[in-house]
Amino acid sequence: MINRRQFVTRMSLATAATVVLPKSLFSTLYQNVEEYVTVEISHGKIRGIRNKGVNIFKGIPYAGKISGDRRFRRPAPLESWKGIRDAFMLGTPAMQSPNTVYGINEPQPGEDCLFLNVWTPANDNKKRPVMFYNHGGGFSTGSGGSTGQDGANLARFFDVVVVETNHRLNIFGYLYLGSVAGEDYKTSGNNGMLDIVDGLKWVNQNIAEFGGDPDNVMIFGESGGGAKTSCLYAMPSAAKYFNKASIESGPGVMMTPVETAIETTSLLLKELNISPKDWHKLLELPADKLFAIQPQLMVLAAASAKNSSFRTRGIGASGPGGFSPVVDGIVLQGHPFSPSAPAISINKPLIIGWNEDEYTFFATSSGDVSGCKLQNFDALYSKLEPQFGENTKKIMDTYRSSRPDASPSSIFVEIMSVTIMGLGSIEIAEKKTRQNSAPVYLYNFGYKSGLKVPDTDFPMGTAHAMDIGFKFNNVRSEMPGQYLAGDKTERFKASLNFAGLWTSFARTGKPGVKDQPDWPAYDLVKRATYKIDTECEVIYDRNKSERELWTSLGYIGNKD
Repeated sequence: MINRRQFVTRMSLATAATVVLPKSLFSTLYQNVEEYVTVEISHGKIRGIRNKGVNIFKGIPYAGKISGDRRFRRPAPLESWKGIRDAFMLGTPAMQSPNTVYGINEPQPGEDCLFLNVWTPANDNKKRPVMFYNHGGGFSTGSGGSTGQDGANLARFFDVVVVETNHRLNIFGYLYLGSVAGEDYKTSGNNGMLDIVDGLKWVNQNIAEFGGDPDNVMIFGESGGGAKTSCLYAMPSAAKYFNKASIESGPGVMMTPVETAIETTSLLLKELNISPKDWHKLLELPADKLFAIQPQLMVLAAASAKNSSFRTRGIGASGPGGFSPVVDGIVLQGHPFSPSAPAISINKPLIIGWNEDEYTFFATSSGDVSGCKLQNFDALYSKLEPQFGENTKKIMDTYRSSRPDASPSSIFVEIMSVTIMGLGSIEIAEKKTRQNSAPVYLYNFGYKSGLKVPDTDFPMGTAHAMDIGFKFNNVRSEMPGQYLAGDKTERFKASLNFAGLWTSFARTGKPGVKDQPDWPAYDLVKRATYKIDTECEVIYDRNKSERELWTSLGYIGNKD
């Protein structure tokens, strides 16, 4: 599980390259109220604030109760309210540790968490593109209130409407009870995803009141949010609510087989000493107790994954004891991108890609930076062999040939980065291309922060999650959470490029930005990758020999 709080702590101890202001001071600087804005939506009137040309509404309920007898079920109907409801503060995040959410004045996590936030240039009748973001944190942590993904600058400078939801996570969002609890729980293994669909439905019904176009909605997300977007791209219940998508450092090729989800439920009941026929006792347990049992199950999940020959490719699928979307035959009728790209989204353009140095984030957050301090190629072999076994020499020979000047640590970071996020992204791009319909655009984010991996001389580079601040145009050092961007002035240009590409794609279905190269769609001949940086670049068949190696080893599943 990604622990961004640990990452922040280690980075703050290791570098003073960025300045992070106290939350109270940030609130004073950022949330000055110029005027109040009232709008009537489907369940009543709400009041937000206008700040520096943006109308901001936070903590809007989009569905009803999901605690008590509604735990593990679809939400109760949302009740209308009388009068005007203030929408100034973030809503309750999903159940998780309070140290894994990153919003300003964010409430403590809780079960009833179905709230969303909206940023818009104006509540008028203009039909702006809508950018619906799915937050990261795997399927376990995070919220729609994180400062790095604050939508104000996209709304302010790019004339779009931004929406972000909180939704159920971990055991509360993905425990499958369909095999023991009957009809009302047959989709319980995908409640977290169905919550997001409810958020999209809310957008369809209400976003016109915020100056947005309900018929021009882009879904996008990073890391776990990319995997969520992968699922939405394949879900019949979501299909009519969006027109295009972007999957960023989170290629969800495959999700959890229902058989594995059933095994997880059995493990849970056994751990709690609950008979399957008494499953309803799960509804009576305190939420804290249910949440607290997950680490014990995760140990089992990790052991299962280590010993399993089931190669999930991309991110998303859990072994027994883990929680992620379930291929239940109803909500997810198959894996999102296996054996092929979903036919249901054949006409919807897609962006997919990853960051060049994804692994440096994970090394820093885990505290294991040994891969960034390798002294020779024998050490590199020893580092790779536990994961790649008999293929290790072939992998090393390929990379030493394609990168003759690269250090052992550089090769290690590249291999780990591409296997974590890159290969699944390429696989999805190739499968989408084979549909011969809507285009897919493959990217690689390459701006280098100038920071160092703590306790090493190795560059942090373009770490996992670094793209969040850039695509939201939030790379000012005074914004909390911008520890990854560094302090070089060039970051502002790279951010304008990234945000410009994403907002143009939201508007037209084709990404493009002034004074940068045209971004060609991916195909199976030229295989164009768009490198996003201060100066963008089109690279054809990037790292061809490496791609062919991974394909030959089955890490890119072209023919499942």
